[in-house]
Amino acid sequence: MSRLMVSALHVGIAAALAMGISACNRDASADAGLANGASSAEAGAPGAKYARVVSVDPVRKTVNNPRQTCHDEVVTNSEPPKDQHQIAGTAIGAIAGGLLGNQVGGGKGRTLATVAGAVAGGYAGKKIQENRQHANVTTSTERKCESVNDSGSKVVGYDVRYEYNGVTRTVRMDHDPGDRVQVQEGVVAVSDAH
Repeated sequence: MSRLMVSALHVGIAAALAMGISACNRDASADAGLANGASSAEAGAPGAKYARVVSVDPVRKTVNNPRQTCHDEVVTNSEPPKDQHQIAGTAIGAIAGGLLGNQVGGGKGRTLATVAGAVAGGYAGKKIQENRQHANVTTSTERKCESVNDSGSKVVGYDVRYEYNGVTRTVRMDHDPGDRVQVQEGVVAVSDAH
């Protein structure tokens, strides 16, 4: 049984060696064809001719990419107090001052004290309310957005300079053809070979 395994192993090695040599022969044939200026594509397409690419220059176009940027902004709003002229404080102070003034003196003096108390109380009430009264301040977050235009460039084609039969020509293509282009009667063909 071990002789059978050894024989099978020898057959497998011989087959692998034969396939490797066959592949090497095919590669050598293809390399020889390329060295002579022919390729497998040329061999498959009778009459196909190729020109040598001298240079390839990308053609760029400026493009605008508008986009919107947003950010949050804290906004402070200040509302004046509802009683800006301190009418409530003046009225309450005048009533309180008038009552106090009415307690002082008698007759015309009482009337004068009542009026003076009302005036003094009104002024004091106004100032007290003014000192205690503040604007109503509120803060809120608002979303602010603006349009920004990002400009850039993109490749829209390639200016290809090629040489064919000693003549240099330029053609615009939609892709980079590589180191050679297929020509038909001196004009670049639609397809190319890389």
